[in-house]
Amino acid sequence: MPCVHDFGIVEDVSALPEDIGYEPERYGCVWIDDGYLDDWWSRLELIPTFFHTLDRPELGLARYGITLIPPESLPALEEIVLSDRRIQTDEQLVELSRVLREAIRRKKHMIHFGV
Repeated sequence: MPCVHDFGIVEDVSALPEDIGYEPERYGCVWIDDGYLDDWWSRLELIPTFFHTLDRPELGLARYGITLIPPESLPALEEIVLSDRRIQTDEQLVELSRVLREAIRRKKHMIHFGV
């Protein structure tokens, strides 16, 4: 199985358990191949996020863990995804952009499960 990253929408960030487990179906996650993050890494490192809990502010994505991405950081992530030329032909990126737009529209946090 290839290394993938899952991205989904958190309906109620205040109701997240203290020890979040890997539950991509709970958050309606879509996935992308790890290779995309390799290409985007320097830009991702500039985005304010939280690693594992809202008590751990960071920048970028926890590549091997869980990242919570606040609504105010989602436009920057969306810009990275939309600026990738492969979005023209790759359904993974199209789906990720769809979920990002939905989270932005609804002002929701996103969750990222690393590889």
